[in-house]
Amino acid sequence: MPNTPELPDDPDAHVFMISVAAQLAGMHAQTLRTYDRLGLVTPERSAGGGRRYSARDVDLLREVQHLSQDDGVNLAGIKRIIELTNQVDALQRRVEELAAELDAVRAQSVPRGPSGELVHVPKTSAMVVWQPRRGRRS
Repeated sequence: MPNTPELPDDPDAHVFMISVAAQLAGMHAQTLRTYDRLGLVTPERSAGGGRRYSARDVDLLREVQHLSQDDGVNLAGIKRIIELTNQVDALQRRVEELAAELDAVRAQSVPRGPSGELVHVPKTSAMVVWQPRRGRRS
């Protein structure tokens, strides 16, 4: 498209006024206002109260338009899809955090032999007292 503004490198930078975001998404600005009122795509606000859209918001506007026009999903359904998508994304990030935390704990607590090799420790309820050797007995 000629005269189409470039999307910034940071997809969360809120840089587009409503007119530019509408142009990028291929919509009328009034549609963006309606989507904001309905909670579908909620942009940040400038100090003066103007809407500021990010590249991520523009992508979401395009997705809303696709779901509505191409797939025939109503706005309530689109809102639910967005909510569930956000929930899945948050859960996936949490799983990644927990997996990294588990890996760190495992790395610290795995029994190792004197030369650093992993040592199998069978599960048992027996107690073993270990004392280092002080010297060889004859």
